Amino acid sequence: MPELTILYDGGCPLCLREVRFLRSRDQRLHPGAPRLAFVDIDAHGYDAALHGGIGYRQAMGRIHALAADGTVLRDVAVFRQAYALIGLGWLYAPTRWPLLGPTIDGLYGLWAALRLRLTGRPSLDQLCDLRQGRCVAPSAPTSRSVPSAVAATPASPDPSQGGDRGAPRPTGSRPPEPMSASAGRGTTASR
Repeated sequence: MPELTILYDGGCPLCLREVRFLRSRDQRLHPGAPRLAFVDIDAHGYDAALHGGIGYRQAMGRIHALAADGTVLRDVAVFRQAYALIGLGWLYAPTRWPLLGPTIDGLYGLWAALRLRLTGRPSLDQLCDLRQGRCVAPSAPTSRSVPSAVAATPASPDPSQGGDRGAPRPTGSRPPEPMSASAGRGTTASR
């Protein structure tokens, strides 16, 4: 069983390039027992229920991955873990540094917000219109969620999905940001 399943946009040329690199290195280092698995969220058969409840809109707005224990990782944390599993963790180690980490997270949030436009793709709203029914918000995931700059914490339900934003969270954690057409404009973004 893979240690990390990365949800990626198969319609994004830069995302595909990254997936090819990660898969190739993983297979070279771990033949017969790769540590990474990949799920194309742009594929017609993508099912959020099989992937931590991460819906199409949410996954397209920010990169997500699922650890073998069910923990959901987002943003730079996905790359940090993936690169660690293929022996290149040192490349992302500086993203944990106090001053550099938030800067990298902010830059990634900017990338996530502009990714579709920069890669010549339709907007997320247009993609959702083309894929009728795929952008309906699924029920809140029950797995733990790890945003880029936060340690593993239980995922807090999203009020837009019927959850309670007032649920207790560990000290220092932020409430989840609702996913919308403007998803990815904050500093806790992915993809």
